[in-house]
Amino acid sequence: MSFAAEVKTELCRAPLSRKCCAQAEAYGVLLYCNTFSAGQVRIVTENRAFAQRLPALFKKAFKLTFDSLPEGEGKQIFEVDDPAKLAAVHQAFGADPRALALHVNFAAVEENCCRAAFLRGAFLAGGSVTDPRKSYHLELATSHRSVSREVLALMRELDQEAKSAQRKGNTVIYFKQSEQIEDFLTCVGAPLSAMEVMNAKLERDLRGKVNRRVNCDAANLDKAVEAAMVQVEAIRRLERDGQLITLPDKLREVAALRLAHPEDTLAQLAQRCDPPITKSALNHRLRKLVELGRETK
Repeated sequence: MSFAAEVKTELCRAPLSRKCCAQAEAYGVLLYCNTFSAGQVRIVTENRAFAQRLPALFKKAFKLTFDSLPEGEGKQIFEVDDPAKLAAVHQAFGADPRALALHVNFAAVEENCCRAAFLRGAFLAGGSVTDPRKSYHLELATSHRSVSREVLALMRELDQEAKSAQRKGNTVIYFKQSEQIEDFLTCVGAPLSAMEVMNAKLERDLRGKVNRRVNCDAANLDKAVEAAMVQVEAIRRLERDGQLITLPDKLREVAALRLAHPEDTLAQLAQRCDPPITKSALNHRLRKLVELGRETK
């Protein structure tokens, strides 16, 4: 099951306890479904949980049944064609079935609980969300531009800053930030899915930090290996030219230790000195050996 299907399944667990919220949810479904006109309501879905919820939702909201129910597997199609039923639906939202464009009747979604139910219905009918382990994107798509514009305003009243775009004849409201998606899912009644988005973000952030740390450590190791090779080369050059035996005891000790332990870090090599010295003192002696080695070229 895809993440979007899991979200819709979780949303469909919300109880249909209040008629006002049931009507608001049904309103969201109608404005974002395939067809909502004076002559027909047609809702198409592939989500089994949503398909099971629809008859109970419309019964609670309008006390009506669908004229056509889905048959078999695959796409589930629900239709209302009866003029009396359609008139009752339009009347419930104060809509004019003869109007050229659909609009959101804000009087039907005055309460915050009804607004959340309305957005839940809109997502169930026309929403999608990507797997947060891959990317962050949640959207609501409808062919009704005025509806999308008004839903965007409704979201802003709920402190949800979404963006809008046109795509293939549809108007799309979308979120690209994980925190915004979490807030939306929590608002519409999918807190478990919101938590999954949060966990995915934490996992990605942690993985990113680990990768950066590994890359940083690898880069530091490469630098250390390169520096050790330069030091060994300089010491061998001094040894070959007979200059190593003329150096002070402290430099000869460090030179011998570096040749014997070329893979050691500065800290490890400093502890091998007798007596142990600081990294700074060891680094100073190694730099001196490198400078002397360069002079013998």
